[in-house]
Amino acid sequence: MLNSEKCIGLAALCAVLLTGCQTQNAYTDQTQTSNATRGAVIGGLAGAAIGALSNPRDATENALIGGAIGAVAGGVIGNQMDHQEAELRQQLRQAGVSVTRQGNNIYLNMQDDILFRVDAAYLEPRARDIIRSVGLVVKKYGDTYVGVNGYTDTIGTREHNTQLSQLRAEAVADELVRSGIDPRRISPRGYGESNLRIQTPDNTTEVRNRRVEIVLEARRG
Repeated sequence: MLNSEKCIGLAALCAVLLTGCQTQNAYTDQTQTSNATRGAVIGGLAGAAIGALSNPRDATENALIGGAIGAVAGGVIGNQMDHQEAELRQQLRQAGVSVTRQGNNIYLNMQDDILFRVDAAYLEPRARDIIRSVGLVVKKYGDTYVGVNGYTDTIGTREHNTQLSQLRAEAVADELVRSGIDPRRISPRGYGESNLRIQTPDNTTEVRNRRVEIVLEARRG
């Protein structure tokens, strides 16, 4: 009879075989370990461990069942984010937007950023083009949340800047909605003067702080 440790290992191995090990990085053209595989392994291990511990008498069977369920859930989420990441890289490369992946979160790094003029929350034509390019891909993946984070420089009061950053986030969110994304998937938040990109003594000329950043997060359940 298999013990629980061997069973957990078997569940992880099955996860790898089910989801595949390699994927092509659309940005660097290099072969790399698939995030779907990573998600399946992590989900498989977690599910197997929970299954084994839930009833020690039936640890073997429970570990296999829990591992299979966890592997499928983790693999599906990772696979969706893999595809979305690849499409975003291709779609946004010419727009000067790079894509960073951290786990199942995707961060869009705008070369020019989604920037704003001093004390303003309206979008420039260049920013609208970038947001539409993002929307073309993101609207295909209904299981992704879209975090829209607004920031300001340090000119003015903190209270004013917090309100201004929220208006900037909402301006970008509205443009994403116009691109066809369900507004229920979008969460605009203003962070005011926090997380300054560049810090100077007076901060009066650093437009890089007057920005909105977009983060894509996999939705579970």
